Amino acid sequence: MSGPVDVDALVAEARVAIAAADTTEDFRHVAAVVSGKKSALVEASRALGSMDPDARKELGRQLHEARATVDGLLEARRTAIRYAELSAEMAASRLDLTEYVPGEAAGPVARGHLHLVSQTRDALEDVFVGMGFEVAEGPEIESDWYNFGALNIPPAHPARGMWDTFYLHLGEPESTLLRTHTSPVQIHLMERAVLDGTLPIHSVMPGRCYRRDTPDARHLAVFHQIEGLVVDRGITFADLAGTIETFTAAYFGPDIHSRLRPAYFPFTEPSAEFEVTCTICKGEGCRTCSQTGWIELGGCGMVDPAVFASVGIDADEWTGFAFGFGIDRCAQMRHQIADMRALIENDIRFLRQF
Repeated sequence: MSGPVDVDALVAEARVAIAAADTTEDFRHVAAVVSGKKSALVEASRALGSMDPDARKELGRQLHEARATVDGLLEARRTAIRYAELSAEMAASRLDLTEYVPGEAAGPVARGHLHLVSQTRDALEDVFVGMGFEVAEGPEIESDWYNFGALNIPPAHPARGMWDTFYLHLGEPESTLLRTHTSPVQIHLMERAVLDGTLPIHSVMPGRCYRRDTPDARHLAVFHQIEGLVVDRGITFADLAGTIETFTAAYFGPDIHSRLRPAYFPFTEPSAEFEVTCTICKGEGCRTCSQTGWIELGGCGMVDPAVFASVGIDADEWTGFAFGFGIDRCAQMRHQIADMRALIENDIRFLRQF
C-alpha cells in the first residue's frame, strides 16, 4: 500500500459492507474482506514498519481504534444474522396446534380429568376445612430426626421395623429418607408455632408417603396420607373421637360409622386405631375387609408428652390429638373398589369411571 492511509474511509467502507451481509455465507465473505489477512486494515498495519516513529505512532493508534470498531461491527452483525436465521428455522418448523380441527368423523375430543386419588385429596381437604382445620404441606424427603426422632422413635426402636424404608443417605451427620408418613409436617408446624407464638394448631397435612409394603388389596408401597393435628388447651380423647365420627359421617355418609380400638403408636398416648364400616359389604363381611365388616382407616391418639418436649411445648399447659389415614384407602372405600392396586394400573377403562 502506497500513499497516505485514510483510516476513516476504511472504517466507513467496512461499515457499509458489514451492514449489507444478510446471510452467514455473505458474512464470512465480508469478514475476510474487511478484517482478513489481505484486508486494507492489515495491509496498512504492515506498512507501519517503513514509517518514521512519530507518524507510525499516530497511524498505529488510529488503526488500532479502527480495528476495534470493525471487530465490534462484525460481532454485532454476526449475532443479528444468527438470530434471524434461528427465528426463520423456528418459524418453518413450528407446529400450528390450531390448524387441526376435528370434524364429525373424528368424534368428540376426549378431555382428561384429575386422578381419583387427587379428587379424593381435594374432597378430604374440603371436609376438614369445613370442620375448621387449615391445610399444611411439607417435603417428601425428610431427615431421620423429623421422620423418627422427634416422634419418639429413637434408633433401634421396635416400631422402626415396619417403617425403616427408602434411605437417600444413611449415616452421619444425619440420615435422610423418603418420609414414611406425613407426621414430620406436624413437627415442623409445632416448631414454627413455638417460635412464632402462634399456638394453638388445628391443621391437616396431606401428601405422598413411601414404605416397603408389598402391594395387595389394601396396601401400596407408594401411597397418599392425610394427617390431622390439634394442639390447644383442654383437649381430651373425647374431642378426638368426636372429630373422627364427624369426619366419617361427612365424607362417607350417615350410614357409615367409625369405631376406635386400643393400639400402640410411639408418638401418641393413649393410642387407637379407627375403623369404618366396610362400604363394599356394608358390614356383612367380604374379601376386602377380611370378613370382619370393618376396614381399618388409620391411627390416632393423644399427642405423647415426649413429642411435645422434642419441640419445646409445655405438656402441662397444652394437650392435643393427632390422627392419620390413607387417602388411597378413602378412595377405595368411598367408591367401593375391591383392590387398591387398580389405582396405579393406569387402566383407562377404570379411570374413566371417575
